[in-house]
Amino acid sequence: MDDHPEGPPSVPGTLADPDLDTRTAAPRLRASWRRSEQYGVPHDEVLPVFTGSVDTGSLLAECASQVLTGLQSTIANEPVSLMVADSDGLVLIRLCTDPGIRSSLDRVHLAPGFSYSERNAGTNGLGLSLADRAPSLVRAADHYCSELRGYTCAAAPVLDPVSGELAGSINLTTWSDSSSELLLALAQAAAGATTGLMLVRSTGRAIRPAPRGEVFHVVGGHLSPATGDPCGSTVWRAAVGDAAAATAAGRVLAVVGEPGAGKATLAALARRRHAARQRILHARAPEAPDVAAWLELWTPGLRSADACIIVSGIERLPAWAAEDLVRTLDAVRSPDRPQPFVLTAAGFTAIPEQLARLVDTVVEAPPLRHRADDVLPLAHHVAREERHRDLSFTPRAARALTSYHWPENVRQLRRIVRDAASRADVIDVQHLAPEVLDGGRRTLTRLERLERDEIIRCLTEPHTTIKHVAEDLGIGRATLYRKIAQYDITVPSRSASAPA
Repeated sequence: MDDHPEGPPSVPGTLADPDLDTRTAAPRLRASWRRSEQYGVPHDEVLPVFTGSVDTGSLLAECASQVLTGLQSTIANEPVSLMVADSDGLVLIRLCTDPGIRSSLDRVHLAPGFSYSERNAGTNGLGLSLADRAPSLVRAADHYCSELRGYTCAAAPVLDPVSGELAGSINLTTWSDSSSELLLALAQAAAGATTGLMLVRSTGRAIRPAPRGEVFHVVGGHLSPATGDPCGSTVWRAAVGDAAAATAAGRVLAVVGEPGAGKATLAALARRRHAARQRILHARAPEAPDVAAWLELWTPGLRSADACIIVSGIERLPAWAAEDLVRTLDAVRSPDRPQPFVLTAAGFTAIPEQLARLVDTVVEAPPLRHRADDVLPLAHHVAREERHRDLSFTPRAARALTSYHWPENVRQLRRIVRDAASRADVIDVQHLAPEVLDGGRRTLTRLERLERDEIIRCLTEPHTTIKHVAEDLGIGRATLYRKIAQYDITVPSRSASAPA
């Protein structure tokens, strides 16, 4: 093993070349070089960006540290440094037993507390894996900065197991003259194990399926033209009006808001005000490996004069795809007519920088908890869609629905009402999911969920009372009241009015 006591080995032809066009590389690397140049990253040295402190107590840091410690024990004699960085490229943890590479990495500031995003360090494995949300291997001369060309870096993004958002990156760095064939596979395995451990540590939380990428036709913004928009709250109407005004003025519109709040619906309804018969498509971005095929599938539709495409999930796009999409959208823009596309995202800051420059107007789709007046009209609409006729809700069910805080917004309401409508013609509280009667303010253990659900089941039995529920459960009424408060359960009015 070469200890490289004086630093990384020399690599022929590694002098900084300001003319990037003379260097050959894969398209992803060339795109990263261009971004590095645009960011103003120096060609010949790494300029450190130091934060002074890092959060090593985060779920990502704790889980990645456990995974990397186990991996390090299997490659103890190899000159490899193992690191975890957050989604901004800030290095949180570095594990390395080789003194030569450790001191060399210190000289280029690849250490905890320093940022190695593309914007700060140019093209490197860690930064590229975050920019493109894809496993990345950057060898020797592939680095933008000549000071890093003595290393080979393999990195893989870590995704949050619940939200699917980018949590950070696992990075493995070795000398450029060392074998790197297995380095990327190790990084991917470590990133996958970190995500899995994060899920296990998040007790009671279910994993979110990876988005596959979809293109589908939207009719009236998920609503049939015959029924129109059931939402009549002031905040919703105002948001639709703002979006419609931006559309009419030929502005590029971005609709932002929480997951499930109805961003695509709002965008479609705004378009319908000016083009009732317009064909509206919804294109939702997939994960990185499928992005190229996804773009080819729907971007030709932008040239159609009678179509509008709502593009969502853009925060998941790799940097190269965002750049390609900007060029495509720029080519179809015209200030004297409504734009043929609308962007949606969780927030404006989540929109990739390249796409954010196109946006003229931002409108928020208000969350359902701020639209209590819309809950029952939406519930009736969803029930009618499910059963193809009008269904009714009892006063108890109506109160439960309108008093719930809807953390997953309209998406959650649709799921709960569809399930209830499939089981009853008159929907009462016992037909609603337990979460509607449970405040749901914290994550419960499995035993707590079982206990909570059993209490709710007993409370929603017809003609029951608090006394009967306590007897059925074999506990005292004081204990039952304490558990109702503990689980933040909304007691149906018939049970609440029973004698204590």
